[in-house]
Amino acid sequence: MTLKERITSDTRDAMRARAAAKLSTLRLLQAAIKQREVDERRELADGDVVAVIERMLKQRRDSIEQFTAGRRLDLADAERAEVVILEAYLPQQMSPEEIDAAIDAAIGAAGSVTGPAAMGKLMAALKPALAGRADMAAVAARLKARLAV
Repeated sequence: MTLKERITSDTRDAMRARAAAKLSTLRLLQAAIKQREVDERRELADGDVVAVIERMLKQRRDSIEQFTAGRRLDLADAERAEVVILEAYLPQQMSPEEIDAAIDAAIGAAGSVTGPAAMGKLMAALKPALAGRADMAAVAARLKARLAV
């Protein structure tokens, strides 16, 4: 079963269970997937669906920060609930140790690359291996701290 089929099945289940919050989130996800399919004029593979989910998660996290800063905790809580639902469709996340090992491997493969100028080159090498399995903002922060040492 593809990820897209699983989302469709879970949408039907949420409809039957009358789970309004989950249903709303899954419908937003299906709309985002459909929009990307229309834009690109092709059926999305699981990797592409994961990219759509990651983009939606990033939007939700940004909204949570804004709502918290604006003291709208009710809206922030609603966004947090959507984050939990969306995260269920991501692949198993990598541990910090696995991320550090991937960073070490990328630095080793790049050779004697140091300083902030190497950041883009190393992130380009890390992204295909870690996309969908790690928060790329956290990976960038870990890499930046590593290069500053």
